Formats: sequence, structure tokens, C-alpha cells
Amino acid sequence: MQENKPILIVGLGNPGAQYRRTRHNVGFMAVEHLAGDGAKWRGELFAKTYSANIDGRRVIFALPQTFMNDSGRAVRAIMDFYKVPIENLFVIHDDMDLKLGDMRTKVGGSSAGHNGIKSIDANVGREYTRIRIGIDHPRNLGLPIDAADWVLGRFTDAQMEIIRKTLNEINLVG
Repeated sequence: MQENKPILIVGLGNPGAQYRRTRHNVGFMAVEHLAGDGAKWRGELFAKTYSANIDGRRVIFALPQTFMNDSGRAVRAIMDFYKVPIENLFVIHDDMDLKLGDMRTKVGGSSAGHNGIKSIDANVGREYTRIRIGIDHPRNLGLPIDAADWVLGRFTDAQMEIIRKTLNEINLVG
């Protein structure tokens, strides 16, 4: 990480009330949680952003408003404008290959079919930190639901409780 440069924390999701609490929007939920209740979001650079000073570092929280498949366009615009190096980029997203609430962090790697990650990789490269939050896969649960329908489905109250506990475990800065 470059110490003298801003940190960019991006949550992946889809904009709009119809996508709130959906599995695909767990990245949005995580970034909103990290930014805190008092965050003053503004629209810029194809995203909703909030900037804070945490322990003397500028931290930019971002929720791309381009829809999942085009997230990279917003990430590239924000990185260019704020001069964020790729090693200071953190992207939080859903992962069907992880059990509900499990969390894994890695730098680089493949998109594993995640369209938001594919878009970011195409726009900025792969050497950024990814925080993957498990949402389960319907086949692992014995459910006859298409994966696309699964990610756009809403969490139950019990599932949201598990996700809230996971979000409380995220600590990137400060």
C-alpha cells in the first residue's frame, strides 16, 4: 500500500431500492456499514462516494451506480480522479462459492465468473485487494434456483443477522 495516497474502498452492488438487501448487494451493505451512519454520500464519477479522514489517511468509500456488470467504469474514474494506486484499492463483493457469512481476502486472482470483478479487472487490472463475502450457492443448499435469480433474491431476516455479524468483522483501516 502506498502510504501517501488515498485508500479506495468499493462495494459492489446494483443501484436502486429494488436491489436493497439482495445477495448481490452485500458489497454495498459492507461499504455503507464501514462508512457509518453519519456518512454524507454524494453523486460523482458514476458512483455515490463518501470521503473521510481516518487515522490521518484519506479514505474514499464508493458505491458504483453503473450496475454490477459495468462497475469497472466507475472504479477507473474514481481512481483516476483521486489518484488512487491499484494497491490502495479494496473491493468488497458477494461470493456464491463461500458459505453464508464466510469472508476471505486476497490480492489478484480470477473473477470466478463474477461480472463486477470482470469489469474491474478489465478497467484497472487485477492486483487489488478483494474481500469476498459468502452468500451460499443454491445448489449447495439443494435449491432448484438459477444462480442469477439467487443473487438477485433478498436475504431472509435470519440470513441478514449472519451478514451483519460478518460486516462487523471487517476492519480495513483505522
